[in-house]
Amino acid sequence: MLTTEKAAAWLDDYARVIHENAAWLTDLDRQIGDADHGSNLERGMTAVEAIPREEYPDAASLLKKAGMTLVSTVGGAAGPLWGTFFLRFAGALDEPGDDATVVAAAMRAGLVGIVQRGKATEGDKTVVDALGPAVRVAEQKASQGASLADTLTAAAEAAAVGRDATIPMVARKGRASYLGDRSAGVQDPGATSITMLVESAARTLA
Repeated sequence: MLTTEKAAAWLDDYARVIHENAAWLTDLDRQIGDADHGSNLERGMTAVEAIPREEYPDAASLLKKAGMTLVSTVGGAAGPLWGTFFLRFAGALDEPGDDATVVAAAMRAGLVGIVQRGKATEGDKTVVDALGPAVRVAEQKASQGASLADTLTAAAEAAAVGRDATIPMVARKGRASYLGDRSAGVQDPGATSITMLVESAARTLA
C-alpha cells in the first residue's frame, strides 16, 4: 500500500533532484524552448515541499494537493501537465491489486492525463517520449508479478532510454517545434525532468 509517508518521501526526493538540476533543465530549455523549465519546476516543487503533510490522511489526498499546487504555481506547460499527472495518479490509487499493479495503473492514468492535456504522442520530442515507455514497462513487470521495487526500477530505466531518444528528434509540439530541424541534437527538458520523477519513485515508493 502506498502510504502518506512514502508519497511525501517521493515528493521530497523529487524536489531535491529538481533543486539540484534546475539550472541544467533551464539550460536545455534555453536551447529549444522558453528557458524557464527548470526554474518553473523548482518554484512548483518548493511550494509542494511547503504543504503541511499532517493535514492529508492518505497518499491520494497528499498527491492530489501536490497536483493542484503545481497547477497553481508553475508557469508554462509544466504546471498543467505535471499537475494533471499527480491528480490522475492519485485518483487511480484506489484500484484493486497488489502494489506494483496499482502503481503501474496510476502511472498509466497520469500518462493519459498528460496526453489529453498536451495532445502529444511518442516521437513528438516531449515528456511523453520518456513517460510512455516507462508506463508500458511498469505494466508489463507488474503483470508478471514483479515487486514494486523491480517494477519501478525497470520503469525508470525505460524512461531514461526514452529521454535519451529525444536527442536526435525534431520537435513537433510546443515552443521547440518552432525551431524545426534546429531542435534536433538537444535532449528534451520535459522528458528529462519526468525521468527524474520516475527515478525518484523508484528510490522512495518501494
